[in-house]
Amino acid sequence: MKSDFEYVNHSDGERVTMLETRAAELGRMLGSVGPEPCAPGHDGYQVPDYGVTGAFEVPADRFGAPEGGPASGAGGPGPDDRTEALISGGRRNSGPRRLAFLRDHWRAASMVAAALVVLVIIVAATAGGGRSGTWPASVTRMQAQITAACQNPNVAAEPSQVNFACAKGTRQVLWVFALLTSGGNPGYVDPVTGRKGLEPITPAQGGDVAWSLNLHQPYNPANSVDSLEVAARAINNIIGGATLTDSSGQPSVQAGLESTAANCQRYTGSQQLTSKAGYPALCARPVTTRGAQALVGDVFRQWMTGAPTQTAVDASVLFANAGDPSSPQVQKILNSLPGSGL
Repeated sequence: MKSDFEYVNHSDGERVTMLETRAAELGRMLGSVGPEPCAPGHDGYQVPDYGVTGAFEVPADRFGAPEGGPASGAGGPGPDDRTEALISGGRRNSGPRRLAFLRDHWRAASMVAAALVVLVIIVAATAGGGRSGTWPASVTRMQAQITAACQNPNVAAEPSQVNFACAKGTRQVLWVFALLTSGGNPGYVDPVTGRKGLEPITPAQGGDVAWSLNLHQPYNPANSVDSLEVAARAINNIIGGATLTDSSGQPSVQAGLESTAANCQRYTGSQQLTSKAGYPALCARPVTTRGAQALVGDVFRQWMTGAPTQTAVDASVLFANAGDPSSPQVQKILNSLPGSGL
């Protein structure tokens, strides 16, 4: 067998190689009639013209017409059209992505901000030893005990019947005093004076008052209801005075805070007094809301002789804010209370 590169004889006598023969066959496949003769004066063969002009282009109908462009068979877009399509396509695709990114960014930022707000609220709510917005648990217990203690009709002052300590709008004075003097702990014992129970009453003082209360048992300072009954009677006597029997058997009238014109001016806004034989003098007008705050401070000072003036002020503040334990002033006072019973 001869090599592809060896010459062979043909009928026309010309010698050609197998490669030239195959080139001619390729030309015929592409629609050519074969190698064309060279122009006069040239040797060899001229490269056939296969009808390809300009740059090579992929027919549009092979991969489909460009998006938004002409259909197959129409003239393709020019360079300017292609540039505009790329720019517009880039804007169309990047715009929504940019907006989606911004939405996600602001959504995340909003979630972080909301979390910070919640954290701040929690921190503010837990300020002041975790008691912000509420009274110590001992107050709820004492309120129930006060309701029981105030059922005793003998807690009112005698004979004036002043009952500031158990009146519906002012009975908080009982648990306010108990908070300040014992922390609301019925088992509290003062290491200096030896007094016991919720209220600032020594056992001897409590015993002196208890006889007039017809208590169900001998006075027990560790019994919360007993302690509160004695305290209510003591507070009412301090305000309204009392008529006692002296050693000779004669009545002894003891004045209360409402027995002077100056005090009545502070508590009621009027200096007018009423008096009756054998009774302590009393203010003729009812005690006002602002006057009640002053009265509470005065009672505390008279009862707790030698107590710091600030403690009496604290009593007035707690009394006035019985419905607002979240008050900053209240929280400051609560944080300084005796630790037991809270």
